[in-house]
Amino acid sequence: MIRLKMPGLLEYRDLAVRMIVSACNLANARRVNRITGVSRRDHEFDQEVVSAFGEAFNNVAIHGYARQGGDVEIEIETTPSTMTIRVMDYGGGFDIAAVPQPDLDTMPESGLGIYIMRSCMDDVTYENGSPNVLTMSKNLVRVDDGVAVGAEVGAALADKGRP
Repeated sequence: MIRLKMPGLLEYRDLAVRMIVSACNLANARRVNRITGVSRRDHEFDQEVVSAFGEAFNNVAIHGYARQGGDVEIEIETTPSTMTIRVMDYGGGFDIAAVPQPDLDTMPESGLGIYIMRSCMDDVTYENGSPNVLTMSKNLVRVDDGVAVGAEVGAALADKGRP
């Protein structure tokens, strides 16, 4: 498990995001083609986890601590199948179930954080308390349902001893 405690201020966001990027690199998420069985590095995993975490950190700094700062504790736990990120703070809490679905047709400038977290991660939960705990999890292996591309077909055939 990786743990970090830092100020919940936007000035520290870049440092926190860099830690998440490094954890994603260590986790080595994979995308497997259902047709060929060929596995490749899943760079979309990294982008989605970083986007979700960035929104979580912003919410703590802007809403939880009202830009006044306070401690944020970040934990990253990786198993062979899942990456879980916990963001803990002592700021103002909220009811995640009461957060409305945004009207994407109007392209709002704010209010998309929870929507982005839910869209990018496989599971998002929030518990009010001391501390407040936001937990986000994502599977490390995803299966593509799409058609295999040329390089994947070639690799699959080579694995089976065909030219």
